[in-house]
Amino acid sequence: MHTYLFVDGLDMISRSDSRAVGLPPSHLLRPGGPLYPTETPRTVSVAHTSPGPAPDELRIRVHLRGDTVVWTDLTYPGPDDEPVEEARFHLGQYTAEIQRAFLVLLG
Repeated sequence: MHTYLFVDGLDMISRSDSRAVGLPPSHLLRPGGPLYPTETPRTVSVAHTSPGPAPDELRIRVHLRGDTVVWTDLTYPGPDDEPVEEARFHLGQYTAEIQRAFLVLLG
C-alpha cells in the first residue's frame, strides 16, 4: 500500500516522477509523522522509485508558518504545465485531513 498526495486535485507524486510510488501511509500519516508540520523546516521523503540497490527519493520541505503549512522544493507541472514550487495549506484543514486519512487506514 502506498500514499497518494494530491495538491489542488493533482497527484503530486506521479507528476513529479512517473516512476515514483508514495511511501506507506502508516509511515507518512501517523500521528506526529513526517507530514506533521513544525516551525523548524524539515526535509521529508514522500516517495521513491522502484525498489533497487539505490532507489531515488522524492523529497519535500515541510514547515509551519503561523496558521499555514508550507510545502516547498516541489518540482511538478501544474495544470498549466508551469512548475509548482510551493503549496500552502490552512493548518486546521491540513491536520484534519491527515488524521482522517490515517483513521481510514486503520479501518
